[in-house]
Amino acid sequence: MEYLHLTSYQKDVLKEIGNIGAGNAATSLSKLLDKKIEMNVPSVNVVGYDELMELIGGPEEIIVGLLFRIHGEAPGTVYLILKVEEAEYLVRQLTNDQDFSLFEGKQDKEMSLSALHEIGNIVTGSYLTALSDFTKINMQPSVPYLGIDMAGALLTAGLLEISKVIDYAIIIDTEIKLDDQVKEGIKGNFFLLPDPESFPKIFEALGINDHE
Repeated sequence: MEYLHLTSYQKDVLKEIGNIGAGNAATSLSKLLDKKIEMNVPSVNVVGYDELMELIGGPEEIIVGLLFRIHGEAPGTVYLILKVEEAEYLVRQLTNDQDFSLFEGKQDKEMSLSALHEIGNIVTGSYLTALSDFTKINMQPSVPYLGIDMAGALLTAGLLEISKVIDYAIIIDTEIKLDDQVKEGIKGNFFLLPDPESFPKIFEALGINDHE
């Protein structure tokens, strides 16, 4: 996999930002779900655009994706990616509807999809706030667009034009664990793709100057 070569210090900086964002998101989700939530960041990397698909299981993998545009001093695009079964689990915990399914059943899905939007808002807002505080660059997320489709279709639709001019994305692996969850934590991917003019600004603020 083609990662940008970063020093240990630079990786530590990115991971620290991810952990701060995860901690803030866990606090907010705990209040929302009225349950103890733990979030951690197993790894953070800067990866080539062509490698994004590999990280989420290939182009035919059905995923739930929340797409945000970043407004402010460093515009860009953010994706929060979850597996279908993990997105359903989070919605069941939030709505107490243990029969919820994204593809089956006749229940009104409006409230459930609103729950996914809210989870996406919390996680994305927390990560961007941590990055903004660290870099002193103002970044605000837009209202999210929710898509449920094959990864190839979902990512290509949002990133086709961006990929022509962007070489790298910041990938924050995210693990969410509820206090009553026996199995492994929910694993998601947070993809940050700054616009071309934003990438040098963010990297310079992070002390990563060898991105060209």
